[in-house]
Amino acid sequence: MTTSPARSKHAIVWFRRDLRLLENPAWSAATATSDEVTALFVLDPTLFNAAGPFRQQALIAHLHGLDDMLRERDGRLRIEHGDPVDVLPRVVAELNAVTHWNTDTTPYATRRDQAVTRALASTNAAEPRTHWGTLVHEPGRVLTGKGTLSKVFTPFAKVWDRTELTPWVEGVGDGRIADEHGAPLPQVVGAEDFPGGEVAARARVGEFLDRVDDYPELRDLPAIDGTSLLSGDLRFGTLSPRELMHVVGDSTDGRRAFVRQLAWRDWYAHLLWQTPGMVRAAIKPEYDNVAWRNDPDEYDAWKRGRTGFPIVDAGMRQLWKTGFMHNRVRMIVGSFLVKDLLIDWRWGERWFRHLLIDADVSQNVGNWQWVAGCGTDAAPYFRVFNPWTQSRKFDPRGDYIRRWVPELAGLRGDAVHEPAKAAPLDLAGAGVVLGDTYPLPIVDHALARDRVLHAYKRALGKT
Repeated sequence: MTTSPARSKHAIVWFRRDLRLLENPAWSAATATSDEVTALFVLDPTLFNAAGPFRQQALIAHLHGLDDMLRERDGRLRIEHGDPVDVLPRVVAELNAVTHWNTDTTPYATRRDQAVTRALASTNAAEPRTHWGTLVHEPGRVLTGKGTLSKVFTPFAKVWDRTELTPWVEGVGDGRIADEHGAPLPQVVGAEDFPGGEVAARARVGEFLDRVDDYPELRDLPAIDGTSLLSGDLRFGTLSPRELMHVVGDSTDGRRAFVRQLAWRDWYAHLLWQTPGMVRAAIKPEYDNVAWRNDPDEYDAWKRGRTGFPIVDAGMRQLWKTGFMHNRVRMIVGSFLVKDLLIDWRWGERWFRHLLIDADVSQNVGNWQWVAGCGTDAAPYFRVFNPWTQSRKFDPRGDYIRRWVPELAGLRGDAVHEPAKAAPLDLAGAGVVLGDTYPLPIVDHALARDRVLHAYKRALGKT
């Protein structure tokens, strides 16, 4: 990380996944050391076109929210379209400016930033001033006594908890904000209805604080809002993870449990920074020997929420219709894809990354490898979630299922969890025709469990 106290006439802050002004080290440093500051966002078509509709909506809404904050300070957000490798040198030359940005950990971002840095150097522009504003602790700060990154979460979390924060430039300086707004934002249907920007994000924090003390008891219940619902704000950087950690605090078990999730977030980001190949390869390479079935029809049934397993179908339909899925259900549908259908975890990871509003490469890859049993500190390969058991335990009344699988809403009591075992009269009374209005299970869970355990044992040379 490079920093410099030298004052400049003009600075550019290149916003990426840090769409806020407060608690933003790049913005604080630029406004404190420059007479004028341009807030720049480059709409990269490679990233924008890869996003699903809900993440596109969220991005546009957050950019409007950032622009609103800048307008209140007599400035504007400058939008440019194109490849940042081309855009940054052009804008820097136009303004004769120094550049600030907050570093990211994804392989794509790392390659992009290195290419931008080389392009700026080729024009004799000043070296970019980089910061860390997306994590509580940046990579390299949380290490074992031997100076390495722990491959097990609990030891990492213990060190994370006692690691001192790297100082950030605090507050916002007095640099004037440029009012050149550049190109217009694209029109995305639904973006106007999404509450974007850091003001809306802070309101969501306030709502979460009303229930955070009950977080351990409520977080696994998909029928209610028991989680923070802040993952999208952390993904787009409308919230500072450091500020969120301080606001939540550690005064109750619920608050400590939530802050522990921020440690998980940092850990996966640090792992990706150190091991960029984990996006496409198992951290435990022997698991890449699993003979996946990869049945395209079963994969399509999983994506569309037509598996015949109501809790799985509810989660996949929630994802398709909202760009969000409850965390417990993410684990259930992930286990079902990998363990019941024996489909490569990378297929699921790509689908989630496309649709999720909060799609974060390090979190997405880390959690999919956890479900598949092939990552660092992963669930054992022989852990296979039973969808029926998970459904009854975490959605006992079936409210979540009835919301997202409305064709089962008329089923009473326990039948909603496993309609294939419901009495014919109960099915008829609810208007459910198995194989017609709702599919029969596409796989026998018990047989699938035996099949996947055999496949894993064979890949690991245990048979």
